[in-house]
Amino acid sequence: MRRKTIGLVAALAVAALAPAVVMSQSRDAEVTEKARTQGMAEAPALAQAAGLNCQIVDARFIGKNEDRKAKTSKSYYEVDCQEGMGFVMEADTGAASYNLYTCLEASAPGADGKPSSLACKLPGNQNPQAELAQLAAKDGVSCPIANSRAIGRTSTATFFEVACQDGVTGYILNAGYPATADAKVDATNCLMYDQASTNIKCELTDAAARLRVVDQLAQSDAKSCAVTERRYVGATTDGSNYFEAACEDGKGYIYKVGTNGQLAESWDCARALGILGGCTLTDAREAATEQAALYTRLAQAAGFQCNVSKYAAFPAQAGKDVVELVCDDGAKPGGVAVFEASGKGTVYNCAYAPIAGYRCGLNDDKGAYAPLTADLKKVGKDSCVVSNQRLVGKTADGSAYIEVACADGLAGYMIQYKQNPITPAEAIGCAFAKGIAGGCKLPGNT
Repeated sequence: MRRKTIGLVAALAVAALAPAVVMSQSRDAEVTEKARTQGMAEAPALAQAAGLNCQIVDARFIGKNEDRKAKTSKSYYEVDCQEGMGFVMEADTGAASYNLYTCLEASAPGADGKPSSLACKLPGNQNPQAELAQLAAKDGVSCPIANSRAIGRTSTATFFEVACQDGVTGYILNAGYPATADAKVDATNCLMYDQASTNIKCELTDAAARLRVVDQLAQSDAKSCAVTERRYVGATTDGSNYFEAACEDGKGYIYKVGTNGQLAESWDCARALGILGGCTLTDAREAATEQAALYTRLAQAAGFQCNVSKYAAFPAQAGKDVVELVCDDGAKPGGVAVFEASGKGTVYNCAYAPIAGYRCGLNDDKGAYAPLTADLKKVGKDSCVVSNQRLVGKTADGSAYIEVACADGLAGYMIQYKQNPITPAEAIGCAFAKGIAGGCKLPGNT
């Protein structure tokens, strides 16, 4: 499920469910042919006036509520739509005002626990949960739904809660208003509402049970963690969910769960600073300081002299720890380090990281210009101070080309690099490099 934003929900004044009304017709009355005939005669026009997109296949007149003191008269109809949930319509024809309640809302007991006088009775409206499941599926809710309830509505939204058969997973649905079959549905995992300050909460499933998934993730992870605290971190647009665990030994982790519900990746808190705000259950800053010191030692052992002040992890690779390093002196350009489980490591200066398949994001691009300027001098091009660069591509024989622009505004070069180790082979002026992947393209070089 994609990442949701629920900040606005906290401000919602969710309206009550269908009102308790006293009508001229008994609430216990059977559905009579007379009520159906009147319903089919009057409801379609009222539904159109109310803006209800529903092809009515059955309808009944429920009754009328007269308020002589207020001089109002409201009529109530139940309609069965060919697609989607059924509705109860409240029509004040004198004021040309209408209210629409899904059968889940209309059939909910009152605050006093008594049955609703507007409960749906038509045969086609007796399984609103199945129709709600179809709405939920529009936004990726695929679990079998075991329970549901209507929460309430605003002028633009109708809210429902659904609970899955596993007894743990649940969702809040915003099905728009009115919640017809063609409505856009926004389904949000109950985990998001558990941690939010909002007047909408999940009640059909248990919040503590939802977080027990963290214990399962810790058990399936290669890193050892006896979980003491758990937190839902959030979700991303690719459908992944993130959880945090605090461990008995003082460490902590963030776990990524894929759309298949399985553990996809994990980070210790020191490496998770950039993941949805990082850890909050453990002291991530202390862990990050320790990790920076470790990366300093590993980088220097690999021949890259850098006192690491910041770092950011790349997606996990089997048996490798790939991380971008920022040096604390500010003058030395950072790099991308690839540390193997055996302890060996290679660090690519940010100037050459694109050749190795990585791109620096924390380091300033300008930090790569000095090494490229030095490479030009190595191949006899002394007049160019590099002011811009781009990776052009690689060839089948293992060569790589980086285009550079010069600070003096004159045409730059294509620098050819050999790999393993990465070393400059030659620099070709842009005027003569048109045959290399379409030639130079940086401003000033065309």
